[in-house]
Amino acid sequence: MASDNLHAPRERLTPETLAMHHAIVSLMEELEAVDWYRQRADDCEDDDLKGILIHNMEEEMEHAAMVIEWLRRNNARFAGQLDEYLYRDGPITGH
Repeated sequence: MASDNLHAPRERLTPETLAMHHAIVSLMEELEAVDWYRQRADDCEDDDLKGILIHNMEEEMEHAAMVIEWLRRNNARFAGQLDEYLYRDGPITGH
């Protein structure tokens, strides 16, 4: 459960911090699921099952993208970092 890994007492956290926590934990879980489905698909020898696993992986990517968009809309500093690094050409660290 997401609240199991809070690092401060829940009652001391703002609603905004708790919402960010829920989003971040959800994003971590979605990315982990992407990794799991990709590995399972690579290891799968049945083409039909492999297709299902790839489909599932792509749905998890969609979920992760939605959480990232929520983070962008609800945290100006996160949005600033996304603006700085996403959809840019050249070296990622070269800004």
